[in-house]
Amino acid sequence: MTTAASGHSVLSEHSALSALSARIRSRLVLDSAHATREGVSRALQHEGVVLSEQAFESLVTEMEREFNGAGILQPLLDEPGVTDVLVNGIHPVWCDRGQGLERTGISFDRDADVRRYAQRLASMAGRRLDDAAPMVDARLPDGTRFHCVLAPISTDGTTISLRIPSSSSFSLDSLLAQGSVNCELRDLLIAIIDSRLAFMVSGGTGTGKTTFLSILLAHVSPDHRIVIVEDSAELNPQHCHVVRMQARLPNVEGAGAITLRDLVRTSLRMRPNRIVVGEVRGAEVVELLSALNTGHEGGCGTVHANSPADVPARLEALGLTAGLDRVALHALMGAGLDAVIHLQRLPGGQRIVCGIHTTQRGADGMTRTIPAIEWNGTTWIRASGWTALQERIKRGAA
Repeated sequence: MTTAASGHSVLSEHSALSALSARIRSRLVLDSAHATREGVSRALQHEGVVLSEQAFESLVTEMEREFNGAGILQPLLDEPGVTDVLVNGIHPVWCDRGQGLERTGISFDRDADVRRYAQRLASMAGRRLDDAAPMVDARLPDGTRFHCVLAPISTDGTTISLRIPSSSSFSLDSLLAQGSVNCELRDLLIAIIDSRLAFMVSGGTGTGKTTFLSILLAHVSPDHRIVIVEDSAELNPQHCHVVRMQARLPNVEGAGAITLRDLVRTSLRMRPNRIVVGEVRGAEVVELLSALNTGHEGGCGTVHANSPADVPARLEALGLTAGLDRVALHALMGAGLDAVIHLQRLPGGQRIVCGIHTTQRGADGMTRTIPAIEWNGTTWIRASGWTALQERIKRGAA
């Protein structure tokens, strides 16, 4: 009987503290107050509540964790080497420390907590996240890529994906030291940039396409103007003349959208030496390929593909969304795109340039990729397209 009463007392105390936390949270939001000791203290005064020093410190820690930075996940985001943090409802949080996904000891108690946490991150990015707009893809103030799908659209609970930008300053020499390229491959990549060949960086999710493209753009001549177009600003090349533009989703009334296609068109009037599309994922492929065929040399972008040989089919599928027929798309591709640089993540987590292909238009009018240099599992070897790629480089450098 005593045990039952004690358990009931503990349960009641826990419920009271949870209710108090909810009231303090609402008070901080209502007053636009910071989750500091002073802010929490003032909120408690408004609520007419006095806590013990231990309970007060616990409440301050809870509010700081929830309101400041990335809250409960901030330690993971601050941990060196972490590239991705994934929340799957109330299940344990996963992260990638460079060796693949692994389970962490962090989790949320209720999906309502995950939802509230996601909405706070969305507000930090200036985006709406609720039942009317249950999905968001945005960039947090510190550069972290934030993606969320609310329940019940995500049937097993609210999901959050955080992609952390690298704090390290990578270069081709650092990639060489890590074994991601060899000397011949490094020199070939620099030659592709110097000769202003148009290229696509391809690969799967998490292979480092954006980081790699930023590294290459750092080798662009300093007297060239780079205009970057992205859905979510991620490219940050170490270059002295960069103009960056970001697409915008429609507002609540469904108006005001600015698409990548709009931005690529706009970039043509901005006196660009290089037009860069952070990720080619839709109808903007037509404007980019058209630009590459009308004197805008050296354009580039990234695209999701399983292999370099799959890139023409991938671009073809994207072109169809813009209403461009297959023959016309392959004509633009064959005349405007010079090379495909493919990245791969090895089982141990290492990211490598597994090959560079050049493009070739066949007698049937279809564009295909031909390997110029390939990774054979232990090293890089020259392949059948080596001579053709070298000829393009010489023509571009002339």
